[in-house]
Amino acid sequence: MAIVAITPRFFQQQSNAAPKASTGQSLCPEHLPYGMPAANQLIERDIYCLSANNETKFADWVAYRLDRQTITGSADQERVWQPDPDLADSETLEPNDYDGAAKALGTDRGHLAPLASFRGEDWQQVNYLSNIVPQAADLNRGAWKNLEDHVRDLVRQHGEVFIITGPSYLEPFGKLPNANERHQIPGGFWKVVMYGEKIESYYFGQDTPGDADFRLGRTQLEEVSAWSGLDLSFLLSRYQEGGVPDSIEQIL
Repeated sequence: MAIVAITPRFFQQQSNAAPKASTGQSLCPEHLPYGMPAANQLIERDIYCLSANNETKFADWVAYRLDRQTITGSADQERVWQPDPDLADSETLEPNDYDGAAKALGTDRGHLAPLASFRGEDWQQVNYLSNIVPQAADLNRGAWKNLEDHVRDLVRQHGEVFIITGPSYLEPFGKLPNANERHQIPGGFWKVVMYGEKIESYYFGQDTPGDADFRLGRTQLEEVSAWSGLDLSFLLSRYQEGGVPDSIEQIL
């Protein structure tokens, strides 16, 4: 991984530590949030960027860009979990840390940058554990999956979509039963979707029912900023925020 310079106006208030990055081009930096704890590591890859949090052992956010080519290609993909090769052993979880979590917590290994949205040669990078978070199975296989499907539909319609997603720790959750490293599982997840001149923001708690309509997770960007602890307000200078439904009757 090569060290690269980051455009200053997108990284004000961030750590002075040099980011780790791949040699390929990425369009992530223009859509990264302001502010990053000094202890975090910024990792920039060909298909996504993330802010790795050494305290929680999960990413504070993952940013990525999708287009029609990105989501098109081979569906022959395997979930081969790997520690992030650009993080020290003490800074990331290992595959066996998740052993027993499904039974004890009812969780899956949830992707932040989704596997199904990257069909190119670098798709295996989304299986690095820095991009994985324990996510309630009902959420991962229900509203979260349906939101990812919605994002891919937006890509097909508009050609290009930018996404920032990450965890929220406002609600407590359990611990991985076999993890030796200190960690903290989030109680919820957020996603901000940008396309054309529009922006959509979503939030789901770990207790989201499996049959919940993903559209009921729609919220305002300022709420996501509060839940994530990130300043995302700069996005409103480029995108127009739409309304939020009050009930399922408004979206059916």
